[in-house]
Amino acid sequence: MIRKISTTTCFQLLLTLCFFVVISCKQRKHVQKTVTETVIADTLSGRCRLDFKSSKTLSNNIKENEFGFTWVNAKANVETLIDGKEESFDIRVKIKKDSAILVSIQYLLGLEVAKILITKDSVKLVNYIQKNYFVGDFNYINDLLNTELDFNVLQAVLFGNSAEFYEDDDLKLKPIIDRENCHYLLSTERKRKLKKLQTTGTELKKALQILTLSPENYKILKNEFIDPGTNRTFIANYKNFTQKDSVYAPFNVDIDIYAEKKANIKIEYVRIEKNTPQKISINIPNKYDRLQIQKK
Repeated sequence: MIRKISTTTCFQLLLTLCFFVVISCKQRKHVQKTVTETVIADTLSGRCRLDFKSSKTLSNNIKENEFGFTWVNAKANVETLIDGKEESFDIRVKIKKDSAILVSIQYLLGLEVAKILITKDSVKLVNYIQKNYFVGDFNYINDLLNTELDFNVLQAVLFGNSAEFYEDDDLKLKPIIDRENCHYLLSTERKRKLKKLQTTGTELKKALQILTLSPENYKILKNEFIDPGTNRTFIANYKNFTQKDSVYAPFNVDIDIYAEKKANIKIEYVRIEKNTPQKISINIPNKYDRLQIQKK
């Protein structure tokens, strides 16, 4: 018996992967002041003796040690819990850096049931079981969801890389030593959110990105996006850094999203290959129905 994956589930996965719940929503909500306390001061307890490093040094170390690639071909087991509904399936991820991301969703013995193709200006989704598809650009989806999807953040977060730091302005970055856990932290405001706050004159509720870094190799152990203006938080934890087939990357990614609806995505990579050119395409049969998703 073939399990049916709904187009709604595919669309939810797409949106969750793109982190729509944490990137500037138009609605404003109050948030507890304790949300940003972890990024305004060093932790003083514990016996950790890390040397202070500037934001520029930490940024350079992140870039030098991140998972670099031109192409990626990966296979992973995925478990999701979105709005109380559990799903488990396999995915294949193909990426051409800074160009396109193709996610194939599979059940059973490699049976392909859906595909999602993401570029910097378009999103295509096809459900081969329910025989329908969605085609749109980011302007349409952003208007639909009151949000901003971000290709660069998605590309980075899937494999534990950084995204959208102020690399040319140290004053926008804050280096911190977490002495309790013996980690480096690096935080900054999100560029787009800061720009909106400056132009609209609204109350300063800074949207923050916080990276937790390993002091041994400066790999990102945790990537957090916090938006106090919407009371939404995204947290990605990276574990099981493994040297395998010339790839040193986190083979376990655990994503938690806290918003109006909570979501959790667990990604366990089975294989990660890099720098072998891949075919990145999506086939939409002529007889499939096109989805027209209306704004609620």
